[in-house]
Parts: sequence; C-alpha cells; structure tokens
Amino acid sequence: MQDYDLARGIARENLSRLLAACYYEPGPEFAEENVFASMLDATMRVHPQLVPYATRLGADFAAEGQDTLLLDYARLFLGPNHIIAKPYGSVWLEGQNTVMGDSTMAVLKLYEEGDFEMSEDFREVPDHVAVELEFLYLLIYRENEARRSGDAEALQSKAALRTRFLNQHLGRWIGPFTGAVIAGAQSSYYRQLAELTVGFVNMEAGQIRAS
Repeated sequence: MQDYDLARGIARENLSRLLAACYYEPGPEFAEENVFASMLDATMRVHPQLVPYATRLGADFAAEGQDTLLLDYARLFLGPNHIIAKPYGSVWLEGQNTVMGDSTMAVLKLYEEGDFEMSEDFREVPDHVAVELEFLYLLIYRENEARRSGDAEALQSKAALRTRFLNQHLGRWIGPFTGAVIAGAQSSYYRQLAELTVGFVNMEAGQIRAS
C-alpha cells in the first residue's frame, strides 16, 4: 500500500465520475461547474495520453454550442427513429434489440454486491453507460478509502469486484459503443468524449490484468 499514488487514485475516481456526467443531456451546468477543467486536471494525473482528448473536449463544448450538442446527443443516444449508439450494455453484449437482458440482471447483482443504489428519479435502465461509469467511480473511491485506512481485506474485496465488473461488463462493450459514437457523431465534442472514455476504461482494464 505504501507505493500507491493516492493522488492518481483520486484523479481516477474523479475522471470516472465526470465522464459519467457527460453522458447525460448537455447543459450550461457543464461549464458553470467547471466539469472540463476538472476533467483536464484529472487526466494530467491519470495518464498523459488522455490529456489531448480532455483539452479538446472543453474547447469543443464552448465552440459548438449547446443547441448543436443537444441535437447530436439526441441523434446518437435517443432517436426517435434510429439510435446511432445505444448507450446500454445489453445492446452490445446480447444484440441490437436487447434491453434489460441477462447481462443487465448480472450487472444489477454486481451493483448489489457493491452497495450501489440508483436514484429513484433515474429513468434509464441500469446498464446505461453513465450508470456503469458511476459504479466504476464508486469502486475506485472505495479502494482509495481502503488504502487510506490500511484495510487490506476491504481493498482486496473492492479490487476483485472492480476486476469482475470491467472484465464481464463495461470493459467488454465500451469499445464497440464508443466506436459507434466516433463513427456517427456530427460534433467533435462527442468524438472526443468517446475517445477519452474508451481510453480511460481500457487503461483501467489493462491495469487490472497487469496486477
């Protein structure tokens, strides 16, 4: 535990939380709450390869404007006719018309194991990309807490759950999902968001496999 870079660990949890926020409808609060400046700071601590995407993300949000981004958000993730990049794990793990499938039930069990509860006001399905990124944030946060307290048993448990979650769920479908976003987005903002997301999740999965 002594060799662990806690500042980087905190940056990892922050980056996961901020990425999750960016998969909700874009609004002025993104800029008002300094989401992009915080994300840039986090990427600088997590890995230099992620920094260019975070840099362009904030610039593109300002340049392209909320109305343009709302249109692209709807095209990519909502429809109503053809949804370019359905933001649900079950779609990519089980088939293009599958929602609330077996994989959704499996990820719900992991949420329960991790004491992760979604807000009653949340109207999306449990394997929405924003929810899975929020769960990843929670797991990294709890690992950091275990390291701070020196609780080796809790650290091992949370790290194992994170491994299973990435290997069985988010790490398996984030590639094709973000690939669809990159191919289908009309705005540079969503292309940069997808690149940053897949880069971060792949780094998390790679870190686990190497440990």
